[in-house]
Amino acid sequence: MTVRVVLADDQPLVRSGLRVIMADYPDLEVVGEAATGAEAVQLVRDASPDVVVMDIRMPGMDGIEATRLITAGPSTTRVLVLTTFDEDNHVYGALRAGASGFVVKDMALDDILAAIRVIAAGDALIAPGVTRRLIADFIGRRAAVPERSTRPVEGITEREREVLTLVGRARSNTEIAEDLFITVATAKSHVSRLLTKLGARDRVQLVITAYERTF
Repeated sequence: MTVRVVLADDQPLVRSGLRVIMADYPDLEVVGEAATGAEAVQLVRDASPDVVVMDIRMPGMDGIEATRLITAGPSTTRVLVLTTFDEDNHVYGALRAGASGFVVKDMALDDILAAIRVIAAGDALIAPGVTRRLIADFIGRRAAVPERSTRPVEGITEREREVLTLVGRARSNTEIAEDLFITVATAKSHVSRLLTKLGARDRVQLVITAYERTF
């Protein structure tokens, strides 16, 4: 299967660099380039790519708003946000907008390409360093407004609540299994049921739910 990709970044060198690299991989095909968020949205409508590699800071419509419009529409296109590490304060906004992954430009190129494939396959991915800082930022914001009460997640079991909390802490299925003394298969089953019960598109949405409702 060939993954059809749109590259959205206002820096031509970034787009051309990624295009040249992907040309060496027969399973990846660049079907369009965009320099603005508005162009990215239009390309999704015209080319129906599997994945948009989306920068955040672009002139006019930024990557977060473009992501929101893409994921709110009928398209099945998924968004992988690719940006510089010092912009990871935007992670939460991007994920809330519907992005399925968030990676940074200083990652190894092989890891970025692997992330594109992961997103195209229907999974979700957040760079580990970004995840740690996102969690720290979220907890810090929650501590700043202690009067805010959490809304409990309804319709899930206590064990599923434990699993959801661990998903929110970026724990893998293997790590969840180790933490709760269950098998990896059981951990996967719990995550699958949570996706269904909470109507979440992917693991990233479970992370957001965990931040908002369980931390």
